[in-house]
This record gives sequence, structure tokens and C-alpha cells, in this order.
Amino acid sequence: MPSPSGQDIAQLAAVGLQCRRGGRTLVRDVSFKAGRGQLVELRGSNGSGKTTLIRVLAGLAAPSGGTLYWQGAPLARGDAAYARHMAYLGHQNALGAELSATENLRFFQHLQGGAACEPAQALQAWGLAHVAHHAVRRLSQGQRRRLALARVWSRQCGLWLLDEPCAALDDEGARLLDARLAEHLQRGGAAVVATHRSLGVPASVLRTVDLDAEAGAAAC
Repeated sequence: MPSPSGQDIAQLAAVGLQCRRGGRTLVRDVSFKAGRGQLVELRGSNGSGKTTLIRVLAGLAAPSGGTLYWQGAPLARGDAAYARHMAYLGHQNALGAELSATENLRFFQHLQGGAACEPAQALQAWGLAHVAHHAVRRLSQGQRRRLALARVWSRQCGLWLLDEPCAALDDEGARLLDARLAEHLQRGGAAVVATHRSLGVPASVLRTVDLDAEAGAAAC
């Protein structure tokens, strides 16, 4: 697969990507593009490499092979411009238990040098306005996950990298996630999401990468 060029330039593209963890290759020769308004859904069984791949895309680990492209140019690990346009959510919510929901968002904004919206707006968007001043330790697991997603949303950046964002969400939380994802894509954002649950976005903007199938093809 050639490097992205011309009208095929994607916001994020992986070409022949390989990822290792613990001395074992989990992801082999995976290629995909996540352009503006597009969502790449990573599927696969436990241990197939979804989390490892998301961490590589977020710059938290280096690929063992292949190339990542951002806006058509090869992406180097630690690229500051890429980091400014990317928001990552892993398995852990990374919230301060003794801080309130609002204080958590304000602290995150301070670390990031500001955010595109106020904490109150982010909490409203994720159905958390009523717990704005509650300490995180008092929140349910689903509310904590929503707060972590509100933190991603508050940056209003172009690329979302989400690892099992549906974890602990109830039906209302899942509907909010689908709605916020759809809005993000409609604004021209892109997303790569590792998930076991089908996401409620239009099929026209969805690309599914099955890491189990990719591994089988690579082994042939």
C-alpha cells in the first residue's frame, strides 16, 4: 500500500503496521485510514492487540513495523503537533478520586493548556450536570466513565482514540456516546475506537478492522 497522497490523504493512516507486546507480535501488517468524518472500529477477541494498537496510535508505544501518517506525512513518536490534535482514553479513567467532577475537568484543562469548552458544558453534554460538585469517589463506575469521556470531548480536537469507551456504561451512557461520536464525525473529526459493542454511527462513515481476521490473513 503506497503512502497517502493527493485526495487520498487521511487525517490518520496506518500502513503495514505491526505491534509487539511482551516479546510477542499481536498485530501484523494492519493498514487503515481514518479521514475527516470517518470512524475506524477495531474489533477482535481478548488478546488480539486492540489495546496495544490504540496505545501505538496514541504515541505511548512504538510500532515494531510499518508506518503511521498524519495529514499525509510520516508521524514520528512524540510529535507535538499531533498530540495537540489527538485525545486518548484508555482502559483507566485516570480521575482524581477526591476531586469533584468539575475539578477533574479543570485540572485536565490546566495540564493541557486550556480546553475548547467550560467544564459545565462538558458535564451537561454527558448527562453529569447533577454531579458536577460530587467527589469522583462518590460516582458510579458508569458516571466515572462518562466523566473520562467528557474530558476527551472537552478538548474538541480532531482525532479521538478510544479504548473500550463503552466499559461500565449503562444504556443511557451508551446512547450519549453514540450521539457525541456522531456529532464529532459530522464536524469533520475522526476516531479510532476499540470496542466489543457495535457503535451507533452511520454505516457510511464506519470502517471495521477485525484484528482476528487480519492475524489469520497474515498467517496464511
